[in-house]
Amino acid sequence: MTRQASPTRPKRWFAGTVLALCLAGCASGFKPKTIDQVPFRDRSVTQVENGIRVTTAVPDAGETRDLFGISLYRKRIQPVWIEIENMTAEDIWFLPFGVDSDYHTPMEVAALTRKSSARQQAEQHFLRNGVNLGIRPGETRSGFVFTELDQGTKAFNVDVFNDDDTWQFTFFVPVPGLATDHGNVDFKSLYADDQISHYTDAAEFIRALQQLPCCVKDSKGENFGDPLNLVIIGEPLDIYYAVIRADWDETEVVSAASGLRTAMSFLTGGKYRYSPVSSLYVFGRRQDIALQRIRENINERNHFRLWLAPMTFQGQSVWIGQISRDIGVRFTTKTITTHKIDPDVDETREFLIENLAYNQVLSRFAYVGGVGAAPIESPRGNLTGDPYFTDGLRAVMWIPAKPTDLQDIRYVDWSDPEG
Repeated sequence: MTRQASPTRPKRWFAGTVLALCLAGCASGFKPKTIDQVPFRDRSVTQVENGIRVTTAVPDAGETRDLFGISLYRKRIQPVWIEIENMTAEDIWFLPFGVDSDYHTPMEVAALTRKSSARQQAEQHFLRNGVNLGIRPGETRSGFVFTELDQGTKAFNVDVFNDDDTWQFTFFVPVPGLATDHGNVDFKSLYADDQISHYTDAAEFIRALQQLPCCVKDSKGENFGDPLNLVIIGEPLDIYYAVIRADWDETEVVSAASGLRTAMSFLTGGKYRYSPVSSLYVFGRRQDIALQRIRENINERNHFRLWLAPMTFQGQSVWIGQISRDIGVRFTTKTITTHKIDPDVDETREFLIENLAYNQVLSRFAYVGGVGAAPIESPRGNLTGDPYFTDGLRAVMWIPAKPTDLQDIRYVDWSDPEG
């Protein structure tokens, strides 16, 4: 007689197999990829100075999850990869404080691992991938500093020193994932060569600036709005790095997702550093670049817009712009809500000069007319009905390619350019 298998045996085998797989999964639930398996270093940036080579890269949200097995971006944590090669004859030391004064330690980040069974593995992984502070002659060391989250462009310093010298590197590293409003602007194709006027004489240039439009317009080009109270002289990349160094953030394109984030920030009183700004028009097109500095919350921010003008001065690009300070929110019949601006737009203009100067990204400044004065007793209004008053001047600012000390900034008196 053939013995039949117990009908409960397959069920027991299946249950045991599932349990084994679950236990194996729990034991190996922390499965980060190696640094060679994640292509974020394809975007690396390198600088070399006096025997020290520094290479940096910043993984995006998905790459960070692959590298560390945790969605660190959701925790507002961003790893910055740094590789330092010491080609000198002396020991050197690296200071992570320069990258971010509020950086997170490897063990602190590892503690975010949800499964306690994977905690020890995570701690070992994060410690292995941290940055060594000391680098001996001929050595190359690399690792991650866990910083506060910045999107779009990550700006930071890498400071290295020894007993006799210091090295200071400033990096601006692109981080994929933020769709900025200026990301698709092709500045080289905005104007044909024969549309650009080139000025070398200050008097002629001033007259050209005074003849530029006084104010922004709406999309139909029918109504005037905020005053065009800025002129910036400099190349796109220099301006871009300058304002990021001065703690301005890029603005995200208008989309359903950015609209939802803006609404949530408005309702909760939180900060949304990359909140979109409305489109204003000069030269028949919306702004080429928009930047902002959030203060206490999304309702209080400084923001400015720039348009590349069809002119150069002494070989450099010229930008016309508008700056204002949001001081609250009010209801309207057109857009339901809109930001209310500080009516003293000249003060906000001066704020930008001070902001750039103190961050060493301003070399010269001057003033020209062109806006038209509007006294406090008889203010003008912008497109949403907010009043503003002004002395009618535009601030002209030169943005240098290299930092300029505060004491070296020069005021140019253009009240009498031919004098």
